[in-house]
Amino acid sequence: MPSEGLTYSLWLASLLIGAVVIVVVGMLLGAILRTARQIDAAVAQVWVVGQRIANNTVHIPLLHETNRVAGEILQRAGGIDGAAAQIEAHSGGCPSCPACVLVPGSRAR
Repeated sequence: MPSEGLTYSLWLASLLIGAVVIVVVGMLLGAILRTARQIDAAVAQVWVVGQRIANNTVHIPLLHETNRVAGEILQRAGGIDGAAAQIEAHSGGCPSCPACVLVPGSRAR
């Protein structure tokens, strides 16, 4: 049977080794917790930026419709420009303008 001094020494050594292991495990867990918090903060930033990008790009599919409507506007503007050119050409050569336009049947041809 071991002596009382040896038993006490073994008990003290195991207690110290256990304390060292607990401190090392605590430090490792603290490092894991800090890393997890950094990852969480980075993910939150990515989420916010992703939402901003989504908000800024949500209307891109509507550009097809915008381009179609703009083409129609351009086509009608060309018609208006043509009609304005005809009016200008008519008024330049018509001695009774604008009466020919305002009074029905008085148009000089």
